[in-house]
Amino acid sequence: MVAEIIKPENIAYAKSKVLTDAPMHYCPGCSHGTVHKILAEVIEDLGIQDKTIGITPVGCAVLLYSYLDIDWVEAAHGRAPAVATGIKRANPDMHVLAYQGDGDLAAIGTGEIIHACNRGENITVIFINNGIYGMTGGQMAPTTLVGMKTATTPQGRQVDINGYPFKVSEIMAQLPGTSYVTRQAVHTPGAVRQAKKALKKAVEKAYAGKGTSFVEFVATCSSGWKLSPTEANRWMTENMLPFYPLGDLKDN
Repeated sequence: MVAEIIKPENIAYAKSKVLTDAPMHYCPGCSHGTVHKILAEVIEDLGIQDKTIGITPVGCAVLLYSYLDIDWVEAAHGRAPAVATGIKRANPDMHVLAYQGDGDLAAIGTGEIIHACNRGENITVIFINNGIYGMTGGQMAPTTLVGMKTATTPQGRQVDINGYPFKVSEIMAQLPGTSYVTRQAVHTPGAVRQAKKALKKAVEKAYAGKGTSFVEFVATCSSGWKLSPTEANRWMTENMLPFYPLGDLKDN
């Protein structure tokens, strides 16, 4: 008996009701879309779609408000934690999420994120770390690895000129106001399942008043890295993950 061939068009894909029908605008292989999917699923699983407010700044992260059917507020570059602080304090019964990239959070927004976490604001911060400025031309970001070539470091990042990569989660884990700090990825099915579990935990802890939840996603940027999606996943595994290891850094 010949096994029946399962064709893609005959497979029923479950789509979260929190996701809109807007087509994704991200580059092929970009991690943003997968993170969006699991965030939508977490919001649906917790039944908080009408009780969630998201804040996005500029950069690739700003596209998120097109894809999740919740209330959104756009913040200036780097200011999402400050805006989230005001929204959460004015609406303590709401779930408040800030979604930022590494160029946004770890550069111009360093002051905002450090002080929000130090105060222990009861918000969830989602941090996408692909080691580069993705939307604006592929410049070096604070998280760019040593030796990594970018538009502004064509010879590779050099410590004596550019300094060291910024390990944001390790710093946030040292602050007294954070209750949960974790680093995840979405490059394999197993990683996606673990990331969704961690993200759900983060949202629940922040809403319970435990302090700031900080969830970093080590991500790919095929366009900025000038690699195919497959090559980008491999490069991330071989280069990013040894420097930015996955797992919980703090869980109070």
